Amino acid sequence: MLENHAKLMQFFSSTDEIVGRKKLQKMIYILKKCDIPFEERYQFHFYGPYSEELTLRVEEMCNLGFIRETREEKKNYYQYRYQLTDSGREFLTHYEMNLPPLHAQIAEMNGRSSRFLELVSTMLFFEDLPKDEIAEKVFTVKSAQKYMEEDIADAWKFIEKLRAIH
Repeated sequence: MLENHAKLMQFFSSTDEIVGRKKLQKMIYILKKCDIPFEERYQFHFYGPYSEELTLRVEEMCNLGFIRETREEKKNYYQYRYQLTDSGREFLTHYEMNLPPLHAQIAEMNGRSSRFLELVSTMLFFEDLPKDEIAEKVFTVKSAQKYMEEDIADAWKFIEKLRAIH
């Protein structure tokens, strides 16, 4: 049971912090689609792939004191920041993990906006379709985001780059 929690803590240990719940959801999904063995199940939701399991696990880890969630008030919404705590680091020392190093992939994703990661994760959600159909799907289900062909091309390059990191 705690193996999935430990994998997530390993993820958090590979970065200083993750800013935003949406960004966190997309990053884990993208890593999963890059063959990193995260177990959370995802469904397509308003902002692309979403995992209720991930939300619950993060909440549990916050309640256990392994992850720190900081809520910041913005103009018309709240933004959340996540960091591994010292207790979380201590827990990880007792757990044998077989995840590959995630630092480079996480740094690449952290350098991108949530909007871009939403595009990438949406494309990966439909990756069994031909590329032209994926673009059509994105333009349909994400019409409010007003993605352009250049965004799609940039996302494909980004996906290739992430999958090449090991």
